[in-house]
Amino acid sequence: MKREACFLIDDTIWVFRDLTRERPKSMFDNPFLALLKEAHDKYGMKVQLNCFYRTDFFYGEEEFTLADMTDAYKKEWEEASDWLRLAFHAKQEFPDYPYINADYDDVKRDFDALKKEVVRFAGEKAFAKSVLPHWMPISKDAVRALYDGGIKVLCCSAGEKREYNGDPNSLPYGHAARLLHNRKPETMLYQRGGLNKAIDNSICGYNHITTEERESILYNTKTIPDEETKMRFALTSNAPCLNLCDEEYLVNGIKANVGKEYIGHVTHEQYFYKDYYNYQPDYGAKVLAAARTLWENGYTYIFFEEHE
Repeated sequence: MKREACFLIDDTIWVFRDLTRERPKSMFDNPFLALLKEAHDKYGMKVQLNCFYRTDFFYGEEEFTLADMTDAYKKEWEEASDWLRLAFHAKQEFPDYPYINADYDDVKRDFDALKKEVVRFAGEKAFAKSVLPHWMPISKDAVRALYDGGIKVLCCSAGEKREYNGDPNSLPYGHAARLLHNRKPETMLYQRGGLNKAIDNSICGYNHITTEERESILYNTKTIPDEETKMRFALTSNAPCLNLCDEEYLVNGIKANVGKEYIGHVTHEQYFYKDYYNYQPDYGAKVLAAARTLWENGYTYIFFEEHE
């Protein structure tokens, strides 16, 4: 039986800012990319970086966009594209659920802008054909826009859907406003589950599958095809999210799934950075521990777009 693993890093933007400002001789002299290369060289890790188009004003007024990104490392990006790829995530970090009620043109505009810059500075081979949308749920129009942009596999949420009860306090962080603004018919609620209990009561969009469908693909690389949009839906992870746990919990969570055909894990870029308010000094140790544990147990990394 095959043993395959997958790793995605959400909210990626600051590494591009640092490469452009600091101009190291090699892009792998950058500490964040050096960590990923170490995990690749030692344990065969492949990774998809899910990218923002620009930094968010939440962190200050100095804006950086992918249009500012240097193309000095294009050859290195192209040479590394067999294990390191860049994907569309969202325009920026805020607001939450940016595409939950989005129209087709909203997503097409943001997707095209990001892809144009990635291809410019990293090459066509480095651009992933799979997407994990920021906060996950998106509208049906958004799914169509991504498919028309060449995306073949889309990450999805799963569980039993239910209607919003009208109580804004039932959703965290003001998410009721995100659900209601320009609300589309497919925008509903579900129980997310997982380690982050604060967002257990969550919004779901069109890229959502049933509990039964979830069970059929949770531990393999199969997808759920959507007849209307032609998109294929897949689950991102079945192991703990790296930034929500310590190294011991992470390793034990991965080991609990050893023997399954597929183990997926995810994290977020910002926790790597010392000037981030929620900086995690064990970020690198957790990335290496996850890759090492999978490698020691006979797992081979694939890209998310390789889901069947």
